[in-house]
Amino acid sequence: MITAIFIGMMQLDGDIIKRNNVRDFGRGSRPMVFAHGFGCGQQMWRYIWPAFENDFRIILFDYVGSGNSDTSAYNQERYGSLTGYAQDVLDICRALNLKDIVFVGHSVSGMIGLLASIKQPEFFESLVLIGPSARYINDDGYVGGFEKTDIDELLSTMEKNYIGWANFLAPVVMQNVDRPELVDELAESFCSTDPLIARQFAQVTFLSDNRKDLHKVRHPSLILQCSQDLIAPNEVGQYLQDHLPNSTQRVMQATGHCPHLSSPEETIGLMKEFLA
Repeated sequence: MITAIFIGMMQLDGDIIKRNNVRDFGRGSRPMVFAHGFGCGQQMWRYIWPAFENDFRIILFDYVGSGNSDTSAYNQERYGSLTGYAQDVLDICRALNLKDIVFVGHSVSGMIGLLASIKQPEFFESLVLIGPSARYINDDGYVGGFEKTDIDELLSTMEKNYIGWANFLAPVVMQNVDRPELVDELAESFCSTDPLIARQFAQVTFLSDNRKDLHKVRHPSLILQCSQDLIAPNEVGQYLQDHLPNSTQRVMQATGHCPHLSSPEETIGLMKEFLA
């Protein structure tokens, strides 16, 4: 009986590794988990993780429905909120027997990691949040960067003309007009995602509101706020700094929403400063 249970657990862990296309490598024992943002995949971290692989155990993965994950595992009910994606993170931590991880999350993954750390804090040591937002839609006394009508139009456009939407949004997200190759890469990443999955992930992302969750976090957090970020403007970063306990905000020289691609050296430097 015990042997059967053990074998079943091993099979389940293997399914999770395959499901989320998990890569586990590095020369250190301290785990560092990288979580990509909406419409992206683990390849977006290629300029960052090499700076840490000598000192950390590097974990890369794709959320179900993104990158090279097993899209057959996608379930609309599970991924109808950010908690489903947070469960992906926790499943990976459990499958790899990770403890005291440094969680590095870009954009919506900042809140996904935050939710995971609240649910099972024993897996986490600290959080690095790159361009996070607790709420994207403006509210009374709160600047999120978008009006509700903006998000409704964005979601409607995704349904009507997904390729056109991807080619429109990529330069808005990336900015850095002098780096057209990065804009093209992001647009290609958007386009490689199943449109129905992407549409639901976008809805879950842009309609999320995690302001009431911030005070529950107990791990040290680094907020990397980009300059001239249209997705997560300065007011968003300041709000997080004011409401996230034990947090440190650094405003970057990098512009746009993807400094791990456009300004990896600055991103690495600030991460190392925080972790030291």
